[in-house]
This record gives sequence, structure tokens and C-alpha cells, in this order.
Amino acid sequence: MSPKMGLVYRKAFSDSKPGYLSGVGMHQGCLLLMDSALANMGSVNSRGHKTEAQVVMMGLDSAGKTTLLYRLKGYQLVETVPTVGFNVEPLEALGHVPLVLWDIGGQTQLRASWKDYLEGTDVLMYVLDSTDEARLPEALAELMKVLNNPNMVGVPFLLLANKQEAPDALPLLEIRNRLGLERFQGHCWELRACSAFTGQGLPEALKSLRSLRKSHRGGCVSM
Repeated sequence: MSPKMGLVYRKAFSDSKPGYLSGVGMHQGCLLLMDSALANMGSVNSRGHKTEAQVVMMGLDSAGKTTLLYRLKGYQLVETVPTVGFNVEPLEALGHVPLVLWDIGGQTQLRASWKDYLEGTDVLMYVLDSTDEARLPEALAELMKVLNNPNMVGVPFLLLANKQEAPDALPLLEIRNRLGLERFQGHCWELRACSAFTGQGLPEALKSLRSLRKSHRGGCVSM
């Protein structure tokens, strides 16, 4: 594994200590179906407990979101087309609350509808193209719009710096510094390197999703 694939940066805080940063080594849906699909977000059992966790994946177009979705499902690399609307897939593992992963189209004309997918979100997964330095400010601006939505108060987020296998990929530390992640004081977050192409970093990303889901309920935790 490449050294840069083993890095993670996170914000962690609890009731007993202030926030701090630590860096350690380490089917396509149709818009016509959106109303009924969104109505099922955050399903609860008869006792009022959520039976699944909703993970909304966003990011600019061509960041690799759909490829990440299918690789997290364990599929081999497939040719994808720009997502119009959304893809949704369940991620299940023995002993864990199932995750329902929503892959939302990131083209410019679709971003106005992002707000329609945020209600009931347990974790936001925001995907960055590590090779697209020119659009990093645009990606940050869109992330800030999402996190400023009233439905996102206190919702943790996982930033995935995708395409780290590419020679011209920005290092994780540089991405963290350029994004100024310290500004997001009201959210637990993690920044991880990954490659949807090779699959590196994806098991760790899945682990982070589950950990962040728990932090949404009990405050950020140091790991």
C-alpha cells in the first residue's frame, strides 16, 4: 500500500475535552422515483429505532462517486456514465446497522436539487477528485452549501480524496490545508485517501462511515 493511502485526518471532540485535529498514519434511479424513495429514508422499527443508516454521497461531477459506490458493494470495475438523478445501494455487514448509500449526481445543473436529499441524513460522504486542483475551490463551496442546510446541523461527514493512484494527485495534507477543514466546528469529520480504481482505502472508508454514524448519536470520538 502506498504511504499516502494510509493517512487519515480527523476532527474529534467529546464533552470532556475540546476539539482537536489529529493526523495519524494509518441502479441508477429516476427522478420520478425520488419522492417515494426519499419517503423511506430513515426507516424505523416498531420501537422507534432506526433500522438502517442513511449515507448521502455527493461531490462534483467526475469525482468517481458511482465507481466508489459499486466498489464498496464489492463489484468489479464497470464503465459508468454521468448520474442523472441518483443511484442507491444497501451496504450490509454482519453485526452492523445496514447503510443505505445514496449516490447523487454532481453535474452543475443537478446541484440545486441536492437539498432535496438531505433530510434524515446520518452521514455525508463527500468525494473529491484529487487530480482536479483547479476545481478544489468549487468543491469546497458546494460542500459548504450542503453543510449550511438546516437538515445538516451536527451531521458528520467523510471526505474521500479519490484517485490517489494518479501521479498528479494532490497529497492528503495539502488537500486538508487548502480546504481549511478546521472551520467546520459543528461537525465531526474525517478526511481519507482512496482509489476507486484500485480499491485501496475503501475498507478504511467503510469503517469510517460506521464510526461517524455512531458519532452522530454520541458526539465525536477519538480513534
